[in-house]
This record gives sequence, structure tokens and C-alpha cells, in this order.
Amino acid sequence: MSTSPSPGPVRVGVLGASSIAARRTLPALRETPDTTITAIASREQAKAESFASRFDCEAVHGYEPLLERDDIEAVYVSVPNALHSSWVRSALEAGKHVLAEKPLTTSAADTAALARLARERGLVLRENLAFVHHGFHRSVADLVAKGRIGQLQHVEAAFCFPPLPPHDVRYRPELGGGALLDAGIYPVRLAQYFLGDDLTVAGAVLRHDPVSDVDVAGSAVLASATGQIATLSFGFVHAYGSRYTLWGSDARLSVDRAFTPPPTTAPLLRIEEQNHTEEFVLPAEHQFANSVAAFAAAVRQTLATGADRDHDNWAATTLRTAELLDDMKKSAIRVVATEGI
Repeated sequence: MSTSPSPGPVRVGVLGASSIAARRTLPALRETPDTTITAIASREQAKAESFASRFDCEAVHGYEPLLERDDIEAVYVSVPNALHSSWVRSALEAGKHVLAEKPLTTSAADTAALARLARERGLVLRENLAFVHHGFHRSVADLVAKGRIGQLQHVEAAFCFPPLPPHDVRYRPELGGGALLDAGIYPVRLAQYFLGDDLTVAGAVLRHDPVSDVDVAGSAVLASATGQIATLSFGFVHAYGSRYTLWGSDARLSVDRAFTPPPTTAPLLRIEEQNHTEEFVLPAEHQFANSVAAFAAAVRQTLATGADRDHDNWAATTLRTAELLDDMKKSAIRVVATEGI
């Protein structure tokens, strides 16, 4: 069913009571003026009630009843990775705009199918990869475009963090677990951000954990059509690291806390030349609030005009990310972890 436009904030229903929802996206949805949380659905009634109490909305037992509600215009999907495709499809078929946690799906084919469905239905579909909405990446891109580091030659990016609790869903292969989809998507999209979507996987390695049967770490080399190289690392068997470096012909630009800066932390950007170093402190931003606000703006624009004018650009980049992740998975050399996670 479809919903009619409301004059107030976009009314959002939530599918799934996940950790990332509780820590990041639901507070952003609650605090963003253009969105309001109407209801939260979980397969576990107690969990739905706990989340609903915390975020001052209704609790719904099960996902289907939430999708049937006429008072919900958009749905935020935060179920395990392997369930994204089916529930995003169900939400779109119910006439709801969708903001889905990353990765949008676990395969490029499923991503392409959902993008087509959203376009056919005139609905907004977005992947909640929040870091691309932080303004400091645009500031970096402006510096690169102005030639501050000379010609960009090489991108290095890494997103790694320590092992997770043994019961964590990211150790469940049947639910789309593994480091490639959970952490690898960040440096891949970062490479796209600075080198464009025309990238080729030149090589990849995935470290497989035989106990959990998922990849727990990996690296990849990507090549751009114009000759630049990206070297990427990811995983959850490391000390924490969230950074990237852009090597130019004249200088090297580095950013730390690149993918998950706290909303009150001012990012530090460093430019190093042979005999000179500069540091810039850029404004703090809430990247999840920015992501939610961008989604709400797209929904409002679509409700007013009947079409998502940014759909094709968004879909092309998101699909290319999924294709690159697929290529990395298919071509990777696999090594076995010799120590437990």
C-alpha cells in the first residue's frame, strides 16, 4: 500500500532492534527535525517494548504488521545482513521509502534488483553508509581538486577493530556475517569516493576463521581506469584503526578516525610535504544525523514531485560497491587463521 504525504516530519517505522540502530541511527532519527520514529518492530516482543520505551514510540511484535500500517511513510531496516534483501523488498512492495543499514544486500544481483524496484515504484531507497555524509570528506576532496597534494596517485584506507563477542551476528555466515561485508565496505566506498566508480579488483586476500566459518580480515588492491592504485585493509582481529591516506605527487594527506568519528569530535587532517607539515582541524558533525537528514530530504522531494531525482546516481555508486565486494570475494586468495578469534 502507499502512504500520502504528511505536512510534518517523515514518519519512520523501524524493522529490527540492532546495536547500530540503538547506538547511532535511532538517536539520529529522533533528533533530526525532519523525521519522527512512529513504531519499532522486533521478532522479540520484549526487545520491541524496550526500544519503544527508550525512543518514545509504539512497539510492534513482528515485521509484517509494521509494514501494513498506513501511518508510516518510510522504513529503516536494521536486521542481519542476509535478511536485508527480503525485508527491503517487502517494504518497497508495501509502498514505503527505505533507509537500509549497510550493506544494502549481500550480493550485487540483489542490490540491482532492489534499485530497479525502487525506481519502478517511485520510492526512495538508500544505504545507510553514514561516513560519506560527513563534511570533512568533501573538504578533503576540495583540497585534492585544487591540487594541494599535486596529482593523486595512491589511496590507502583501513577500517579495523578488535574481535567481537563470540555470539555476535557478524560471526554467523548464514546471516551474512564476515569482515568483508561489515568492515570492508568502508574502504571500498572510500576508494570510490576519491577515484570514482570505474575501479577493478587487481587482487584480494581474505583471512578465514574455521571456527566461525566467516572471513575475519582481508586486504585488496584496486586499480582505477586512469592508473591510480588503492590498497585497502579491513577486519576485526586488529587494534582499532579507521584512517586513510591520499598520496599525491607533491604531498601526502592523512585522516584518522575517518569512518566513525564521534559527533563531538573535530576531525584532524594532516598534509605532509618533504620539508613541511600542516594540520587542519575541521568542524565536528553527526554523520548519522546527516545521513538521516539526506534521506528525509529525498523522501520529501519525492513525495512532492513523484520521482527520486537522485536515484540513478545513488544506485550506480551503490551497485558498483556491491560489484566490487562480489569481485573481491570471488577472486580472493583465502588464508586460514591459525589463532582463535
